[in-house]
Amino acid sequence: MNDPYLRFVNSEFGRKLARAAGLPQPAPLERWQPGQQGSVGGPLVVGGGPLAAQAADIGKQLAPQALRFQQATLALDEWLPESSAPVKAVVFDASDLLTTAQLSALPNFFQPLMRHLANHARVLILGRLPDPAADTEGYVSQRALEGFSRSLAKELRDGATAQLLYVDEGAEPQLEGALRFFLSTKSAYISGQVLHLRPAAHAPGDWVRPLAGRRALVTGAARGIGAAIAETLARDGAQLLLVDVPSAQADLDALAQRLGGQSLALDISAADASEQLVKTFGEGLDILVHNAGITRDKTVANLSPDLWDPVIAINLEAPRLITEALFAAGTLRDDARVVLLGSVSAIGGNRGQANYAASKAGLVALAHALAPRLGERGIGISVVAPGFIETRMTEQMPFALREAGRRMNVLGQGGQPQDVAEAVAWLAQPVGGALSGQVLRVCGHSYLGA
Repeated sequence: MNDPYLRFVNSEFGRKLARAAGLPQPAPLERWQPGQQGSVGGPLVVGGGPLAAQAADIGKQLAPQALRFQQATLALDEWLPESSAPVKAVVFDASDLLTTAQLSALPNFFQPLMRHLANHARVLILGRLPDPAADTEGYVSQRALEGFSRSLAKELRDGATAQLLYVDEGAEPQLEGALRFFLSTKSAYISGQVLHLRPAAHAPGDWVRPLAGRRALVTGAARGIGAAIAETLARDGAQLLLVDVPSAQADLDALAQRLGGQSLALDISAADASEQLVKTFGEGLDILVHNAGITRDKTVANLSPDLWDPVIAINLEAPRLITEALFAAGTLRDDARVVLLGSVSAIGGNRGQANYAASKAGLVALAHALAPRLGERGIGISVVAPGFIETRMTEQMPFALREAGRRMNVLGQGGQPQDVAEAVAWLAQPVGGALSGQVLRVCGHSYLGA
């Protein structure tokens, strides 16, 4: 999408002017490209506690060079600031920092690295939460990692990102999927996130096409983010079943034909929508993506029922009814993945969007509520919460609001539909079962909300 400011400050003249005037200089992000090989495009540095050995073994598959730092037991060459190339990725295992005194290991490790990070570097901190009743200081120390990682993410420059991933006992087999995503260009617009990796049953057998043989239903698929999700799921091997409103049938059919999928024109808020989906896709589904949604923006003082009711019906009630119906009918197969498209508005609120924010906050609650019941059959349910994403809708916003939306995040720019699609495709993999009930924000570390 067109972002004149981003183009200007990355031109030769604009770069000089922005530097002289002290203006923000966001870097164009590196995103996954067709044919791209490898996850990490430069040296990977690993250090820290007991999970560092596993991270190093995985890292040797992902990066052209894996190095150790402040970790003498790893069978890797040592990272030396004076002789090594700029660092493209860092994994630090902080899971053994169980006293407040031990937290000093964080600045001791990262301070020497900060001036040697490459553009678009990826930083991943690993933790492990002890039982707060059994080890209060350990629990407090591990939760302190959240403030450190989010602050670190705000200090990084040139498109670099940082995340915190808590890894439960027994969840170690899911770590490779997380590293492959968070250390790659597929996570370009994700930063400052805290996720909790729990034990799950399976791991992909094929990292190139991890969704091969899986049937995926995507609502609101005809255009924008929905179409990007469909394309990305197809790239990863999924067989597509695409749904959108009858007025979008021409675009829907064209997309389905191009991607070798099946299309269905349907209003998901119709009284018989769930029944029609069960009947049409009775052979079974492995992936269910609730992307369809609408906005009807007005302040609460002017929020009439005709602006409130359809937003709740389409954005919240339909995903609940459809998910429960497909689950009850057995159409949603064992070990399936459900991904709900939320919004950062649900987390931080947004003026003039009380209806929309309420509907998206309800989706977060839906994931929390259904995760235990769906988990009995190995089904994972998660929420992807986009921030400002460049779409046809945001192109129509007033200039000032559009520019504010683009700059109100650490990366200083709007995201692309591909950024949301990559997150959805990742959660559709087996690792999604290890993240059930959680929210992943795709917002460039937005200043909106927590």
